[in-house]
Amino acid sequence: MFAQEGDNMEFLVLAYDGADGAVPGRRLANRAAHLELIGKLVAQGKVLYGAAILDEAERMIGTALVCDFPSRAEVDAWLEVEPYVTGGVWKKIDIQRCKTGPAFVKKPSK
Repeated sequence: MFAQEGDNMEFLVLAYDGADGAVPGRRLANRAAHLELIGKLVAQGKVLYGAAILDEAERMIGTALVCDFPSRAEVDAWLEVEPYVTGGVWKKIDIQRCKTGPAFVKKPSK
């Protein structure tokens, strides 16, 4: 499903949770599957880093991810099977091309 090599493009994925009161339960129910998939994508170098999006009360309202995929179609393919999407946690997703600054790029250690 996901390409293994080639010239990749970076994407900023801002995934916002639904606003209904059942979201925390859906997030918890899908968390293990989400973390398993994200862990695989991190190991493959497809998810570079992420962070929780918090509201003023520091409650999680979404997720920000910087990803490195061969194409936008590959991002869309991941989102089609992402447990937080299929489980109804993420309700609004904004995807934008981006480029990680050189100060943030991990360099091989010598």
